[in-house]
Amino acid sequence: MNYSMQEMKENMAKAYGKSLGISTKTSIEIANHLRGRTTTKAKWILEQVLQKKQAIPFKRFTDGVGHRPGGIGAGRYPQKASEEFLKLVKQAEANAQAKGLSENLIIVHLSANKASSQFRQGRQRRRKFKRCHLEIVVQEMDAPKKKAEKKTEEKPAKKEPEKKVEQPVDKKPSVKETKPAVKENKEEKQIPKEDKK
Repeated sequence: MNYSMQEMKENMAKAYGKSLGISTKTSIEIANHLRGRTTTKAKWILEQVLQKKQAIPFKRFTDGVGHRPGGIGAGRYPQKASEEFLKLVKQAEANAQAKGLSENLIIVHLSANKASSQFRQGRQRRRKFKRCHLEIVVQEMDAPKKKAEKKTEEKPAKKEPEKKVEQPVDKKPSVKETKPAVKENKEEKQIPKEDKK
């Protein structure tokens, strides 16, 4: 099979569904919703759709599509297409397991293409079947990197900043300080008078 994804790595696995009897437009909406998710999450979503607990949001082919609960806007619960997608995801997981990959897989490529349509049998002979090709590529997720252990080396104690000792600075004497503060008693200033005879 010619996949639209050409570069295949060793940690990838793929699966293909040919001429499946499902709508191409519905398949495109499902593929857009599941692409980039893990396989376990994709399987859970498809099982919820089959139980009509979660709808597939329709963002491209929205003509006449009603809104669904959950704040997704337009959406539907495509039963037949969901069954085919669920089989395809499980098939891709089996191919990855046979290749020796782990169970941590992410969907890196998922596309839906229109297949050749045949005429139906019966009274309405001019009506055609809806046919679709599906292809999926899953890739093994990298193991989560362990955080580098922080080194517990004892850091030297921080030295307290040395306090600067203020040295007395010789100040210029002020004008007040230059005058000698000498106070003589009045009694000392008075000259003793000679006794009169």
